[in-house]
Amino acid sequence: MDGLPDQLVWEILDRITKTTDRNATSLACKRLYMLDNEQRHSLRVGCGLDPVNEALTALCIRFPNLAKVEISYSGWMSKLGKQLDDQGLLILSNYCPSLSNLTLSYCAFISDAGLRHLTSCSKLSALKLNFTPRITGCGILSVVLGCKNLTVLHLMRCLNVSSVEWLHHIGKLETLEDLAIKNCRAIGEGDLVKLGASWRKIRRLQFEVDANYRYMKVHDRSVDRWQTQQVPCENMLEMSLVNCIIHPGRGLASVLGHCKNLESICLDMCVGIRDCDIINLSQKSRKLRSLSLRVPSDYSLPLLMNNPLRLTDESLQALAQNCSMLEEIMISFSDGEFPSFSSFTLNGILSLVKMCPIRKLALDHLDSFNDDGMEALCFAQHLEFLQFVRCQEVSDEGLQHVIHFPSLRTLRLVKCLGITDDGLKPLVGSQKLELLVVEDCPQISERGLQGAAESVSFRQDLSWMY
Repeated sequence: MDGLPDQLVWEILDRITKTTDRNATSLACKRLYMLDNEQRHSLRVGCGLDPVNEALTALCIRFPNLAKVEISYSGWMSKLGKQLDDQGLLILSNYCPSLSNLTLSYCAFISDAGLRHLTSCSKLSALKLNFTPRITGCGILSVVLGCKNLTVLHLMRCLNVSSVEWLHHIGKLETLEDLAIKNCRAIGEGDLVKLGASWRKIRRLQFEVDANYRYMKVHDRSVDRWQTQQVPCENMLEMSLVNCIIHPGRGLASVLGHCKNLESICLDMCVGIRDCDIINLSQKSRKLRSLSLRVPSDYSLPLLMNNPLRLTDESLQALAQNCSMLEEIMISFSDGEFPSFSSFTLNGILSLVKMCPIRKLALDHLDSFNDDGMEALCFAQHLEFLQFVRCQEVSDEGLQHVIHFPSLRTLRLVKCLGITDDGLKPLVGSQKLELLVVEDCPQISERGLQGAAESVSFRQDLSWMY
């Protein structure tokens, strides 16, 4: 080991991914210990850090080149010792000159004063906060103004963070590329207009409204400020909107139609989404590769909306015609949706499969997909992954077509009532599938899975039926 050059030893250490293995290796000899200290760039600590400030200081001195630090107190109780507080962030800012990525999770004792210490971290480019209840918009503003290289900002369950000024300043700086705001109750869809010109730089957006808080946002008029302005989203690659309200012609609806380079989109329980929104998306985002769509039930529609809104085959047909690179489709109807309201027909689903190189198809509670649809999938040349969740119109007769799917490698069945062991028999011994997963299907036994794929996974919990 003594004869090896440092660069080669660093390469060896870099291939050791488990922290416990890395720690054990560094104790093998003094040289490995010293080289590991220099080369260690990431650190994850939490409840075991005690006494907290002294232990963190020792770690920062030992690993002077730390660039990525994660501090998580998930599962913390008072008997586990004190949590990291504002003093801890001062220690990081003083001893970690290379700090570029910081994640704070369940840190209940860090406040705005602590975040202000981070302004001296000139290289900080990514900040992720998950349930930090003492932090407000003032703390976020101090980071935005002080950390000029900030490109990634994630706020999850930061209940006291509002959008008074910090979003406005992000819009002026035009540096942010990855923004996630999830379940921050003081921030609504309309507040995103403050991003202004920063929309042009954002490549990844995740915005989620607290499901239990959504109805208080139904009457939020802040989206009116968007009106029909043209939102520049040329660089947007990924977008995820959860529990959002899509207002016709403004707000997030104006974003959907201006993402020409979009590759992946998730619309999960978004109220008010219309065919014209999906059609505009398909016409502009011709590079789209992945679409995840979870449709809310009729009970979720806000009372202020005069007309019943639901998506139809027009949306799917537009995607099929305009998005020739589409590879992944996930469509789900929420639990409250009645089969009669399932507005996507079998023809709509199959139009996507026929005209796009679909590799992954996942359907949840879609009662329009039946055995005829399974027969049609025999011509899906690219289909590698197929998932059915609560698709009760697919029976043994339809499942027996799986053996003829040209490229299928993974099949997942969840809560399907119409499929029995008989439907899996053609797969037994065929070596057709690499993986078969069956969960909570009452008529399929663990014995029926044996030999149906190279690897099988079985779980049965029928409490969902009662």
